Amino acid sequence: MRMYDLIEKKKHGKEMSREEIGWMIRGFTCGEIPDYQMSAMLMAICLKGMSDGETTCLTMEMAHSGDVADLSAISGIKVDKHSTGGVGDKTSLVIGPLAASLGVKIAKMSGRGLGHTGGTLDKLESIPGLTTSIDKQRFADIVNETGIAIIGQTGNMVPADKKLYALRDVTATVDSIPLIASSIMSKKLAAGSDAIVLDVKTGSGAFMKTLEDSIALAGSMVSIGTGAGRNCCALITEMDVPLGRAIGNALEVAEAVETLQNRGPEDLTEVCVSLASNMLHMAGKGGIEECRQMALEALADGRGLDVLASMVKAQGGDERYIYDPSLFAPAPYEREVRAPRSGYIDSVDTTGCGIASAMLGAGRATKEDVIDPSAGICLRRKYGDRVSEGDVLAVLYASDPARFDGAERIFLDSYRIGDAPALPKKLIYARVTKDGVERF
Repeated sequence: MRMYDLIEKKKHGKEMSREEIGWMIRGFTCGEIPDYQMSAMLMAICLKGMSDGETTCLTMEMAHSGDVADLSAISGIKVDKHSTGGVGDKTSLVIGPLAASLGVKIAKMSGRGLGHTGGTLDKLESIPGLTTSIDKQRFADIVNETGIAIIGQTGNMVPADKKLYALRDVTATVDSIPLIASSIMSKKLAAGSDAIVLDVKTGSGAFMKTLEDSIALAGSMVSIGTGAGRNCCALITEMDVPLGRAIGNALEVAEAVETLQNRGPEDLTEVCVSLASNMLHMAGKGGIEECRQMALEALADGRGLDVLASMVKAQGGDERYIYDPSLFAPAPYEREVRAPRSGYIDSVDTTGCGIASAMLGAGRATKEDVIDPSAGICLRRKYGDRVSEGDVLAVLYASDPARFDGAERIFLDSYRIGDAPALPKKLIYARVTKDGVERF
């Protein structure tokens, strides 16, 4: 078998066999296939696409290119959740404890933020003492004890994806649905959970900018998960506006705590309840509406907050910060951003808000950048709000006042104020399952 022949085959839009895909991934992972040939293959896939069968084969080969988690030491049904990334997206800190408080086991491996999107690990590590580097036995023990643990990827999991993603990032082949789906699902399958709920974002702050592209990506991932024997569904959720009001690590932990106390922003609460109810449903706890009521009751009585505190303590963190987020050290400097004119906020560039937060120190441009846990943005006005000239749109937080000017310019460029009231937006657009697409 020759890589040249496979590139030629895909260049003409022909379907590769399971054996060919397996040979290619194994050869590339071990270094026998050079980067320049795999780059050509990635571009051919980007231009010609892949069939569902090819995408599933690619995913499975990637998932088994390294270590695969064994969660058999954890009792009960394990449910994982994955978000395609967004701004202000702290849902894992809410829905994980909520689902765990209702008997679902959450053994979650999460990632770090890069660019304009935040990472769950960065948020958690803003809690003093908390570690996300835990060996597999302690990981299993924590999940059995508290119902949930959230850690970083351990061992040599999915090395093929690491190598492929590095190439995609520099060859303009990131935005290919088969490549996105296989990247995400290979990691989810290797993580070992019994069921997977996918939160596929759509809008200006999402990877998929259009609803139809988001549904197509969700359908591909659900097909892969179902084909691998996992219960799997996806929600298409709004990311044309930052989720909640907090953008930044400690700020988002505090907002997650408020939400678990049933005092969170309406948009964040609704998305979390919808995702949690689907996690419960995937775990066999009942129908969607029944599970929604269970999630709402858990929010109302605050039991999820105790689960989050227990997880934080088990992972070495100071659980007092969960019961009293005012303990988080505030940023030394803050600046109010004011509306330049009166009118209605009729457009928000969510990516721009995320970039502004990263410029303040809340995110990283490269994997080596150090996060400032106190930095970020608190939104005072959001899409649809009526504002008068001089009203505070947001408060910026930073440890270095020199960061403010550039971040403020980016933030203000992200808000558009018009004369007419803005049209309402949905929070949940669709639910995708193996049986099809349900639009809302």
